[in-house]
Amino acid sequence: MTGAAVYRGMDQATLDRQYSPSSRVPSLGAYLSEYERLSTAARRDHPVRTGLAYGPHPAESLDYFPGAGRGRTPLLVFVHGGNWQALGRAESAFPTPPLLAAGASVAVVEYGLAPDVGLDAMAGMVRRAVDWLLRHADRLGFAPDRLHLCGTSAGAHLAAMALLPGPSDGPDVSGRIAGAVLLSGMYDLEPVRLSYVNEALRLDEAGARRNSPLGRLPSRLPPVVVARGGNETEEYVRQHERMVRALRPRAKVTEVVAELRDHFDLPYDLGVRGTELGDAVLAQMEPGGTIT
Repeated sequence: MTGAAVYRGMDQATLDRQYSPSSRVPSLGAYLSEYERLSTAARRDHPVRTGLAYGPHPAESLDYFPGAGRGRTPLLVFVHGGNWQALGRAESAFPTPPLLAAGASVAVVEYGLAPDVGLDAMAGMVRRAVDWLLRHADRLGFAPDRLHLCGTSAGAHLAAMALLPGPSDGPDVSGRIAGAVLLSGMYDLEPVRLSYVNEALRLDEAGARRNSPLGRLPSRLPPVVVARGGNETEEYVRQHERMVRALRPRAKVTEVVAELRDHFDLPYDLGVRGTELGDAVLAQMEPGGTIT
């Protein structure tokens, strides 16, 4: 440490590195290019309804991939990462093929990004997407009691926010989510507020508290898979471990530490049988029947 301590003994440069997951990989650009390539292939190779509007904001849209399971399928709703500032549904369909092969349907959600959209509004958008999907379950062909919400990085934070009941932007969907999958997330936003990420988020102390699911978890929650890669920064590991501890008295928790994965390639394992994450996600979605 070379400067004044900002958080938990870390100076500003150290804290900024801790909340920059790309500092642990050789090329973020290579991952983003692969996301786009695989997402384009997923839309080319599988039936999909693109650009379904779930709310009034131009960013409130989703892509829906119907599953091939018999009868009404389970649905995995995927919320992308990008530090609340980047990516969208165009680059975020890459996890869908193995989930579709297992008999699930998949919805890939787009939401507004910082700095144009604040964090409260982003969380409301994800809730609104879940509500819209549930209201259209019959038309889309999935079982409304088998909606599972999954997010990675910033998307894991937004998915966790959707589990919280009570007053918030967007409808309360907390009691209608069958299970959650949280990958490499941030659940206490006070250190995020103190890092470079806040240049775009513009959180004050109250906003950071309001948008920190760790401090707002209800007493009971649906089953949750909490996963991280082996190559994450120490702060992402700490956030993961704190969330696991907080969830255990409240939910059936499956913890996954994929030692050979990092922050950006962990979502590749979603739905892939034989991987720890894929098996955990498919097991969560199995009860009642159409995962094959």
